[in-house]
Amino acid sequence: MNKQETYEYFKNSNIDYEVVEHEKVFTIDEVDELNIPGKEKIAKNLFLRDDKKLNYYLVTLPAHKKADLKSLRKEIGSRRLSFAQNKDVENILNVTAGSVTPIAVINDVGNKVISVFDEELKNKAIGIHPMENSATVFISFEDLIKSIKDYQNRIIICKIK
Repeated sequence: MNKQETYEYFKNSNIDYEVVEHEKVFTIDEVDELNIPGKEKIAKNLFLRDDKKLNYYLVTLPAHKKADLKSLRKEIGSRRLSFAQNKDVENILNVTAGSVTPIAVINDVGNKVISVFDEELKNKAIGIHPMENSATVFISFEDLIKSIKDYQNRIIICKIK
């Protein structure tokens, strides 16, 4: 699924969303520099794997929150965690490293990825990339979870420290 197909999926699923097109961004700091409306709602994403490469985790949390991987590991019951390689991002999620987004699990045909969300995101609108880092889509957390459940059911919502 690409950016346009993401918009079509939201529309066909009766999901309300708002799009802000912008230049490509690769970091939260670059997003801050754009001064786009609603930037405080933008989430950041970490694509992690366990030390045996048995499980992959797409972790979504508020943009300026740091994730302690040791604490997260305990919270989700995982082996030791580290960042996945760029080739894993591309092969599993079918997006480039700068475009990681929670909705990319739709592209995970092998159902290898477990979606992990910080509980702070619940009941809020959040900003995510629509498969490309040249736009931000604002969508309700509940609609995002519904979209992911349409394709996979492994979702963890927890307190990320």
